[in-house]
Amino acid sequence: MKKYALSIGMVSLLGCVSAQADTLLGLYAGAQGWNMETIGGFSDDGTNIAFNFEDKTQGSFYVAFEHPIPLVPNLKVQRTGMDTDGKVSLTTSFTFGDELFTANSTALTDIKLTSTDAILYYELFDNDLISFDVGINAKYLDGELFVIDSEDPSTSGREEFSGVVPMVYSRVAIGIPTTGLGFYIEGSFLSFDDQTLTDYQAALTYSLMENLAIDMTFQLGYRSVEVDLDDLDGIYSNLEFKGAFAGLELHF
Repeated sequence: MKKYALSIGMVSLLGCVSAQADTLLGLYAGAQGWNMETIGGFSDDGTNIAFNFEDKTQGSFYVAFEHPIPLVPNLKVQRTGMDTDGKVSLTTSFTFGDELFTANSTALTDIKLTSTDAILYYELFDNDLISFDVGINAKYLDGELFVIDSEDPSTSGREEFSGVVPMVYSRVAIGIPTTGLGFYIEGSFLSFDDQTLTDYQAALTYSLMENLAIDMTFQLGYRSVEVDLDDLDGIYSNLEFKGAFAGLELHF
């Protein structure tokens, strides 16, 4: 009888430890498809020219690791593609990459841009009803800008740029008990002198699967990235990337 009671106790204890480990330890992986609209412009001398950009569908991928070690922050890494292209009918002359684009010509542009976020954060609250995270984000922007005269291909300019921008990070998530539904808003922000960089998203979530091995959550939301920078590696910009997204997140 004692052995039987001891066995039941051990099983119960292991069950509690497993549940606690699932609460305190977590590996998250997610992917999103982003229907991205781009507005604004850029230059290499501060006289930004606004282009008419095409809408694009881009991808974003992230992983995050959470743990119970005191004072050591959790880690999230996210990578987002923001490539696009556009054109503008110039009303004034425009210099880019040491090339002069004359008035009354049409300039075409191709933007290659990726954003990589390395986020260190702490969980101030974490339960089924609400979670609240705060931290810092080192956002690494890596891009290439190409401009060409549509009527004179010999006139073209190309500039590459990259840089790390420190930002404040926060995330709030709210769950609705017994429904599988939830909501979150997540964002990073910087405003300093003539530099403004924001990256936020808000989404409804729905739990598709939840068991001891894996949780799967569907996301449907909106994301906006504003890149208003003054001389980041020689590039000036007032660009905004925005639009709806859908995604899946796995929690192991």
